[in-house]
Amino acid sequence: MGGSAMELYLVDGTYELFRAYYGAPRRQDPTGAREVGAVHGMLASLLPWLATLRGQAIAVATDHVIESFRNHLYPGYKSSAGVPRELLDQFSLAEDALRALGLAVWPMVEFEADDAMATAAARFRAAAERTLLVSPDKDFAQCVRGQRVIVFDRHRDRLTDEAAVVARFGVYPESVPDWLALVGDPADGIPGIPGFGPRSATAALQVFRHLEHVPLDATRWPRTLRNKEQLVQNLRIHWSEALLFKTLATLRVDAPLPQVRLEELRWLGVDHRRFQRFCAQWGFKKLAQRAQSLFPA
Repeated sequence: MGGSAMELYLVDGTYELFRAYYGAPRRQDPTGAREVGAVHGMLASLLPWLATLRGQAIAVATDHVIESFRNHLYPGYKSSAGVPRELLDQFSLAEDALRALGLAVWPMVEFEADDAMATAAARFRAAAERTLLVSPDKDFAQCVRGQRVIVFDRHRDRLTDEAAVVARFGVYPESVPDWLALVGDPADGIPGIPGFGPRSATAALQVFRHLEHVPLDATRWPRTLRNKEQLVQNLRIHWSEALLFKTLATLRVDAPLPQVRLEELRWLGVDHRRFQRFCAQWGFKKLAQRAQSLFPA
């Protein structure tokens, strides 16, 4: 590609680390004092994939800590409770590992990695030839715009464009936070509204699009919707919770990201000197050799 015409890959670093922790074998650093298996597994998984992306724009967003502003809004929101300590202890090391690859890394504290990715997708939508949100997280469906901003599950090699969002949820991307508020999202600790399931939420939002437009009067709901009187009653009772759950499910597009141009995110390959130093420190000798073979100087 010539000039600045390139694709932008926004990678969910927290997901990559979690996946590696639960899928890769345990591994100690050279001193035997620290568990580093998740970081090793993450790098081993990313390296061959990155070899296909040389010259594209890439940034990785991470949760430097799991808790965010959403935990202040709702105590039941997902937190670090129950996350293994040896995984939490690898968060910072994972960020160092990604930097050692020469990637742009955006660690989030008050916001979430998902917010950083949504912010970047909105910011660079016009500049990038195509933006791919690299994650299997269904929350990103709300960010999809036609075929210009899409979700990419790289482990399943699955692309989700706007047509795929509609096929899955029955609503357009902008209604996905409303849908999640009604149905719930157990992964994020959002319980949803009693009585609502995927079919009833979809039927309501296909007509009204957003929670704020849903009438609390059953006579104005679609005639074909079963149990609409009970659904309206439940929604009336739980109206404040519904609006709160929508806030929790809505990805922010004002996360604090560095002021960089798309061209500054262009990735030209592994910085071998830096990556070799990192691998030597943590006992990843074979990964350094693999990087050399995948990215010959």
